[in-house]
Amino acid sequence: MMNTAPSESKRRALGKGLDSLLPRSIAPALEAESGRPREIPLEDIDPNPFQTRSHVNEEQLAELAASISANGVVQPVLVRPLASGRFQLIAGERRWRASKIAGKMTIPAILRQVSDEQAMEITIVENLQRADLNPMEQARAFERLAREFHMTQEQMAHRTGKDRATVANFLRLLRLPSSVQARVESGELSFGHARALLAFEHAEEMEKAAQRVAALSLSVRQTESYVQGRLNPEKAGPQKSKPAPPMDPNVRDAQERLQRALGLKVIIEDHSGHGKVVIEYARLEDFDALMERLTGA
Repeated sequence: MMNTAPSESKRRALGKGLDSLLPRSIAPALEAESGRPREIPLEDIDPNPFQTRSHVNEEQLAELAASISANGVVQPVLVRPLASGRFQLIAGERRWRASKIAGKMTIPAILRQVSDEQAMEITIVENLQRADLNPMEQARAFERLAREFHMTQEQMAHRTGKDRATVANFLRLLRLPSSVQARVESGELSFGHARALLAFEHAEEMEKAAQRVAALSLSVRQTESYVQGRLNPEKAGPQKSKPAPPMDPNVRDAQERLQRALGLKVIIEDHSGHGKVVIEYARLEDFDALMERLTGA
C-alpha cells in the first residue's frame, strides 16, 4: 500500500476504520449534501451506469448484508432523480446491493441534482478513493478520467488523494496484453508482479513470463530477478539467471489453508524450515478482523 503519511499518523489510523486512512477530497458534489437523507424504496432505484467496479467480493457483500440486517444502513447512498420518477444510484452500490440481500424494503438516500458527466466523475473518483478496486479496475478508471474528462496525471492525483507517480504506474498497466491483465484482475498476479513484467518490450515476452511466474508461484522479488535475468543474461550469473524452484507442496498447502482461514492473501517464504509469513490486507476492516482473530480482543 502506497502512503506518504508519517508513520505515527498511520499507527493512529489503524483500528479506526477505513475513513480514518483514506483521503477525503471527494468531488464537491459529493461533499455538498443538500437536505437530510430520506428513505427510498430499493425497487425505485436503478443501478449506476457509470460504475467502474467490475468484480464484487460476494463474501464481503454477504458480511455487509448481515451487518445491515442487524444494524441498518449507517451511511446513506447518493442518488439523483430521473425524469421518469425513478432514481439512479451515484455512490453506494455495495450498500444498495447488500440491502437487497438483507431483505430491506427501503434505504436512506441523499438526493442530488447532477448531470451525466458529474455523476460519472463522482462515481469514478469515489471508487478510486475507497481503494477497493483491483489494479486493472483502477488503471481503467484513471484512463477514463483522462479520456473523458481530459484530466492530467497531476489533476487525477489531486482529486483522488494519490501521488502522481502512483497514477502513472497504474496507467502503465494498460500496456499489458489482455491475457496478463486478466491474471492481474483475477488476483493471480499482483500489482508488483505486473510492474515487473512491464520491463519487457513485447507482449509475447510479457505473456510467457506471466505464465512462468504464475506456474512457479514466484514472489514479486523473484519475478523481478527473473525478468532482469531474461533481459540481461550476460550480466546474470548461472544461478541468478534461473528462476526459483517450484514451491514445496507442504508449504503451498499451509499457505492455502491460512488463506482460507483468514480470508486474506497469505505468502509463505520458506527456506529449509525458516522464513516468514506475509499477510496482505487491502482495507482497514480486514486488518481489524485479523487483529481480532489473532489477539482475541
